[in-house]
Amino acid sequence: MFQNHQFIQGIHFCHLYANMEIFMTLFGLLPLKFVLVSVFLSVLHAILCKVCRAPKLTGHGPPTYPIIGCLISFYKNRTRLLDWYTELLAESATNTIVVNRLGARRTIVTANSENVKYMLKTNFNNFPKGKPFTEILGDFLGYGIFNVDGELWRMQRKLASHAFSTNSLRELVISKLEEEVENQLLPLLESLAEASEVVDLQDLLRRLAFNLICKVSLGVDSCYLDRSLPVSPLGKAFDMASEICAKRGAAPLFLVWKVKKWLGVGSEKRLKDAVEEVRAYVEEIVRDKKKKIDEVGENCGEDLLSRLILAGHDVVVIRDMAISFIMAGRDTTSAAMTWLFWLLSCHPVIEQELLKEIKNMEESLLDYESLKGLKLLKASLCESMRLYPPVAWDSKHAMVDDMLPDGTLVQAGDRVTYFPYGMGRMEALWGRDWYEFRPSRWFIEPSYQGGSLKKVCPYKFPVFQAGPRVCLGKEMAFIQMKYVVASVLRQFKIKPVGPEKPVFVPLLTAHMAGGLKVVIQKRDHSR
Repeated sequence: MFQNHQFIQGIHFCHLYANMEIFMTLFGLLPLKFVLVSVFLSVLHAILCKVCRAPKLTGHGPPTYPIIGCLISFYKNRTRLLDWYTELLAESATNTIVVNRLGARRTIVTANSENVKYMLKTNFNNFPKGKPFTEILGDFLGYGIFNVDGELWRMQRKLASHAFSTNSLRELVISKLEEEVENQLLPLLESLAEASEVVDLQDLLRRLAFNLICKVSLGVDSCYLDRSLPVSPLGKAFDMASEICAKRGAAPLFLVWKVKKWLGVGSEKRLKDAVEEVRAYVEEIVRDKKKKIDEVGENCGEDLLSRLILAGHDVVVIRDMAISFIMAGRDTTSAAMTWLFWLLSCHPVIEQELLKEIKNMEESLLDYESLKGLKLLKASLCESMRLYPPVAWDSKHAMVDDMLPDGTLVQAGDRVTYFPYGMGRMEALWGRDWYEFRPSRWFIEPSYQGGSLKKVCPYKFPVFQAGPRVCLGKEMAFIQMKYVVASVLRQFKIKPVGPEKPVFVPLLTAHMAGGLKVVIQKRDHSR
């Protein structure tokens, strides 16, 4: 009788807290909220210990209680979810865990490469993005390629694939990259070096990537790298929308953001405003491009937007697809390069080896063939993305009941997440030295000079996804990153300011918290 009474009391307490959570989040009573959360967790833990004796420990996930699941552990680790999941996965014999928490779908998180292959290739049709995913990102990405399944996804992918052909990559190097890097980025770094000015390198690289993706996908020059101009409202709107959508997915109680959206307050109001600004910007570009096509005909450009318009697609689909490509192209490559520059500053021996490889090239401008030959640079980029992947995790939703290769049962509607951040830290995949930045692990032989790169299984290193949804822009991303890093390294030395280790922040695409503050120095080529 006592236990039943306590159990019912615990359930009422859960409902009481959920209501308080919504109320206090909506009206911004954050200090009071955190005090009440601490009291709530302490009381609830005591009640549950009496009722359940101890939390359920399955060996396949965090401590779990009846009704509330792992809400207590989840809340306590909410500021370190990446490392918490990684620790749990490392302790699991299969590198897979099951997460049950109040107010959320049953979630399977895996760092098992066989499971990843099964999801992304073997049984691809049973693991689409799913409605729960598209609901979280739908306000921002709409019907864009990263937020749809089925025929709409296939149509967009087929159309976009033409933009990433070999000829398109050569054109990118010959014109757009050369123009942005040689005429914009390098002169800017030169002026910063002369002034010994501290600058946020992550911000510069994001601006550069934004310019490039706007040219490739929209056929427009955003001039975003010009620091004399005010901060782009579009860039700020993209940041705001990305951050709020990411927090939707990680919310302890989904009901909170849904209620805020219904009321039109708080972060959901900011999201709505940011999305309206992004859409208005892109729609104006679409109108201008359509007008130009009507005036000069089909030969008005080879950018993705022109192809979409000429194919006769609906304006909403064109707009949403363009937004998806801007988001992906702006943040992923800039994040990977930012972490690489920081890692090289911590490993001067590897930096010197890279300089040798770059200097062994022709002194003329970098071209497509010479970029393909920069094997150590590619290995360094892969190693950087292994430790700090631009997309830390990606989720699918099971259509029907299933079983993963490691024996984990999947129920229809389950969220199944593969976890590149955790995979890069699994001893089972990378050995005991997984924590070291060691580009040589990507070579067949340990020597950098003249070695051949390994063909690493894409399901072991799924930073570009794999299978039917493998990233179309993978090769373009490597060409862009190689060109930028090689151009910068052979002329400048990047010195981070401050001894602090940067913090990895996983939003829709990951970034370095607070940016990477650096001083730019010219290299002394006489040495």
